[in-house]
Amino acid sequence: MQNQSVPPVTVRQFYESMDPALNLALASSGAGLDNSISSPRIQKLGLALSGYTRYLHRGRVQFVGRTEIYYMEELSPERRRKVFADAFDVGLCCILVTTGLAPPPDFLAEAERAATPVLTTTALSSQAIVEVTTNLQEHLALTRTIHGVLVELLGLGVLLVGESGIGKSECALDLILRGHRLVSDDLVVLKRVSGDSLVGSGLPDAPFHMELRGLGIINVRDLFGISVLSSARPVDLVIKLEKWPERDTRDRLGLEEEKYRVLGVDLPLITIPVAPGRTLATLVEVAVRIQKLKMQGYNPALESIRLLERRIQVPWGQGEQPRAGDGDNE
Repeated sequence: MQNQSVPPVTVRQFYESMDPALNLALASSGAGLDNSISSPRIQKLGLALSGYTRYLHRGRVQFVGRTEIYYMEELSPERRRKVFADAFDVGLCCILVTTGLAPPPDFLAEAERAATPVLTTTALSSQAIVEVTTNLQEHLALTRTIHGVLVELLGLGVLLVGESGIGKSECALDLILRGHRLVSDDLVVLKRVSGDSLVGSGLPDAPFHMELRGLGIINVRDLFGISVLSSARPVDLVIKLEKWPERDTRDRLGLEEEKYRVLGVDLPLITIPVAPGRTLATLVEVAVRIQKLKMQGYNPALESIRLLERRIQVPWGQGEQPRAGDGDNE
């Protein structure tokens, strides 16, 4: 595993990446566009305009709506200058004025003095809050880049991990030829976007490439077409490929449930031993089908154990009769 970080986002990046439907515009000169936003949570500036600035957060986008604008207009010029100066002296990263309202000139003047960008949007505050929060959650998600391969298989995002040279890329190539889709090879960027959900994607500068020993780097899109590629996907399952141990003490019934912990999230883990003659793509497909059954509440291994227990407790011919397909024919 490699770097884990929360990438910084500037006001400029936030401004340029917002949905055009919000009609975001810059009302100030642009000073302070390199200020950093450190939280996806927004804050309303209303309480600070009454003079209480103790809990203003510098790294949050500050919202100004219709109520705040109307309140500003009722203040005397002296009071306005005082509350504006106190609020901007905190060092706010930026202000967003909603509902298509124009901020007062003296408000803009204080913002310029403090190098705090003022943005406007025609959207209502409720809509803008949802869009801004979603955008910043994506930008500020905890991130880790790991060595592995991410594929979309039977509707699930499957992360293949294992030591270098174990066959992850070759397995992914087999899966592509079977009709499944590649998200990323070699380096996978994982983001914890919310709760216990992880989203995986490739590096932006090499989204279509795969390294195969003996063939070098290939362009998957050029060879197989765009249909075999997938964009960012939630990670539902981790499959670890490892060399078959000389002495295998692994659970052979499939009753033990392993977890793969990354970014504080526990993902389902299935370990598949690699040995000559084993068709990894087939084993991975079967592992994914088993996981899909588990997600629906059915565990084949547990069902087999329960059936065996019933046979031990109630011998055939003394109560429960064998059903068609149960056991070997005698």
